[in-house]
Amino acid sequence: MRFRNPDKRKNDFKEVALGLTERQAVAEANRCLQCKKPHCVAGCPVEIDIPKFISFVKEKDYLGGLRKIREFNMLPAICGRVCPQEHQCQGSCILGKKKRSVSIGALERFVADYELSSEQMELPEINPLNGHRVAVVGSGPAGLTVAADLAKSGYDITVFEALHEPGGVLTYGIPEFRLPKKIIQREIEFVKSLGVKIILNWVVGRTQTVNELFEDGFKAIFIGVGAGSPKYLGIPGENLNNVYFASEFLTRVNLMKAYKFPAYDTPVKRARRVAVVGGGNVAMDSARTALRLGAEKVSIVYRRTEHEMPCRHEEVENATEEGIEFFYLSNPKEILGDERGYVKAIRCDRMVLCEPDASGRRRPECSGEEFILDVDQVIMAIGQTSNPILIRSIDGLDLWGEGYIKADHDGRTNIPGIFAGGDITTGAATVISAMGAGKRAARSIDNFIMGRSKTQSQPTEPVLTQ
Repeated sequence: MRFRNPDKRKNDFKEVALGLTERQAVAEANRCLQCKKPHCVAGCPVEIDIPKFISFVKEKDYLGGLRKIREFNMLPAICGRVCPQEHQCQGSCILGKKKRSVSIGALERFVADYELSSEQMELPEINPLNGHRVAVVGSGPAGLTVAADLAKSGYDITVFEALHEPGGVLTYGIPEFRLPKKIIQREIEFVKSLGVKIILNWVVGRTQTVNELFEDGFKAIFIGVGAGSPKYLGIPGENLNNVYFASEFLTRVNLMKAYKFPAYDTPVKRARRVAVVGGGNVAMDSARTALRLGAEKVSIVYRRTEHEMPCRHEEVENATEEGIEFFYLSNPKEILGDERGYVKAIRCDRMVLCEPDASGRRRPECSGEEFILDVDQVIMAIGQTSNPILIRSIDGLDLWGEGYIKADHDGRTNIPGIFAGGDITTGAATVISAMGAGKRAARSIDNFIMGRSKTQSQPTEPVLTQ
């Protein structure tokens, strides 16, 4: 994959990764062994026939490759950019045992971008309308996947989105330099071309209740509202001025265009020295965004080591190249303020790693040493939790943990006709895992409406990591 020069890209919001050239793509496709039992397919949450789509690239039939992908995945240009392929399809590639795995994600991006550059768009085969309506709450990756899969099967789909732009976390959470908004918009237009209707500024639970949706004639409802409420560390100083939570910080910049203020109405504080607390992709996005807003120094404060960080390794490499500093084995214990109530420093404990905890990673414990980092802004990126507006409006819905919906592997809740998937059932996870949940839920909804429902399996509570 080609990338822009770090010294130039850190000063703007243009896309960092440039993708493969045609020559590179064909050469990479020729590396695929076309395994008879492809492990890569088993590693893909949305079950793409990866060897087949790569064989199209090898023959330079790029639109054929895209058609094959879209039999399984309606958001290829997005997945090719943000899916953690190294832990999934590429991580399962047999070539990776001795050599470098095939760059499956880069090839997926290539064929999707080829369609964009060729100004062609081919629709898949769509079944005639079957007379059944399904409501989808939330237009993030899970919701868009459910909507697209069911629309292809002949269902009349309406997506209800609380914000003024569709896309969910794709739009408000992922920065322009990693996932350009024009890519999201094109993928959403493709989903709409299947017959999906998207209604914006519609807060299910306030504007209209789930019961009222059923009364309006919807046969099933899928809840894919994500997990956008911030988590708190509970340390002194979290309420000081210039302490942001990543969900608000990124929403201001990505969705509300704060980086273009005052051309857009939403401001965001531009700081000189920024500390970002956390080790996931959201922390990386926040740190690299703060840098592009003009910060002189940006530091990541993480309580474990680089080996345990849940973010993509590519994001660590990109951040390091751009000059972001990492304080590993460091855990904030207090945010210090000046006499006006503004952040001036963050006090941290130095940590040591002990035995593994429930997440499978070694548990950090305080070493007894501490240090102070001089900063004038702190961004807390330690995870998100569920938004209670919708959840509290549904009587009798089984929940777990911090207000997450309890659903089985196929997205079925304890209430017939209500399905759920993505971060609202698991806590903050990846785009592709939400899409996988959406695919399973779409099949489950089809079975439910058509009277083919199976016995619900026992819901399990996933282990959240941070």
